[in-house]
Parts: sequence; structure tokens; C-alpha cells
Amino acid sequence: MTKDAYVIEDAWLKLAGATPARIALGRAGAGLPTREVLRFALAHAQARDAVHTPFDSEKIAGEITELGLEAVQVTSAAPARDAYLRRPDLGRKLSEAGRAALAPFRDTAPDLVIVVADGLSSTAIHAQAHGFLSALKARIAGEGWRLGPVVIASQARVALGDEVGELLGAKAVVVLIGERPGLSSPDSLGLYLTFAPKVGRSDAERNCISNVRGDGLSFDAAAFKLVWLLKEALARRLTGVTLKDESDLLLVAGHPPPPRIG
Repeated sequence: MTKDAYVIEDAWLKLAGATPARIALGRAGAGLPTREVLRFALAHAQARDAVHTPFDSEKIAGEITELGLEAVQVTSAAPARDAYLRRPDLGRKLSEAGRAALAPFRDTAPDLVIVVADGLSSTAIHAQAHGFLSALKARIAGEGWRLGPVVIASQARVALGDEVGELLGAKAVVVLIGERPGLSSPDSLGLYLTFAPKVGRSDAERNCISNVRGDGLSFDAAAFKLVWLLKEALARRLTGVTLKDESDLLLVAGHPPPPRIG
């Protein structure tokens, strides 16, 4: 009798191919099959690696420059990764050096500032930032919005964008950030849009687009949603719980977004 004869397959096994979620794992006696124990250990290791992999801000700056966008690098008040993980508050504010780096752009009043932050998964930024920004650039090309520099922030939390946006006098800020890695998604990118950013904004005053990655929301779809939200934010002068994402209604009405450029 082979070892597979001891494994009882789950009745939902045929559904497992439709999702990366951990379903239909089967069982061997009272426990999981060895293959699933090993898969879990690998997923856990990948999640830990995503949190602790050093952020290559120089690489990201080079990719952003290749897109024809201006890039400036800053750091949060967290001096190192261990401090960043223990002290979330430090990741929400700029270091003195970070504020100095933004001094040449102070009060330039752009319509939009983009912040690219490592967050809890530098892996996500390394994998997704360039592709998403390329899709976003194509979508905003005809909008006439004035962009500030793309701010690359190390050891950063979402709220760091509030200080960046306030210093530059931006109408809105969007923070691209590596999301907390899950056991099937160590490379997920999150987008957080805030109108009239200033220090002290709450998460209820932001709109979030989550799970931007190859196995999640595509770059084109995420850029389409973000541009729709930004248009509404600028028109209504608000973001957050009072601004509902109704962009999918355009698709239902038979008005799909234009095809991908490039």
C-alpha cells in the first residue's frame, strides 16, 4: 500500500484550483498530509521573508525614473527594521533627513503626490510597484493633473503620506504600500488614497484598494479604480467612508476601461 492510500482527499478538492486560499487540504489520520504541512511551512517562511527583506529603494528609484517620473527618497523616523516593527508610530512620520529631502518641493501644491512605501512587504513593492505605476501613468496621461515627485519612503506606514502631502500642499496623496503578508500572498500591494492630506488624518478618511498583484487585482484594474476614485475625490473634496467605490458600475453599464497601453 502506498503512502497516498492513507491520505483522505477533501470533497472540495476540485474547488481548490479556483483559489489560492488554503482549502480542501485533505487529512492523514487526525492530521494534515505531509505535503500540506510542508506547504504551510514554506508559506510561513515566505511571509517572514517579505517582512524582513531589505527595501531596495535605489532600484525602485531607477524604475520610476525610467517611467519619466521624478523620484525622491526619504526615510521615516524609524531608524531600523526592528524599531519599525516595534514602534508603528515612528513609521508614520518623516525623519529630519526625510523632511529636508522634501524641502525643495515644499508648498508646490500638486494635484497628486504618489508615495511608494515598503510597509510590511518590501517584496510586494519590488514585484508590483513598477508595473502598477506604468499602468497608472497611462491612465492619468490625459487628465491634466499636476504630479508632485514620486516619494520613495523606507520604513514607512500609510500615515506617512499625510505628512508628505501636507508638506507639499497636495490636493491628494496615494500611498502604494506593501501589505501585511498572508500565507498565500506575501507580495500584495495596497493603495491608500487621501484627499487634503495632513497629519492626524484617520484611516476612515482614506479609500483603500487592496490585493494588487498577479494572482489578485490586475495593474490595469487597480489603476482604473484609483483614477475613478481620485476624480470623485477632487470633485467632492473628500475620501474615506463617505466616498464609495462605484467604478464597477461603469463595467456593468457596458463602458469598460480603455485597453492597456504598452
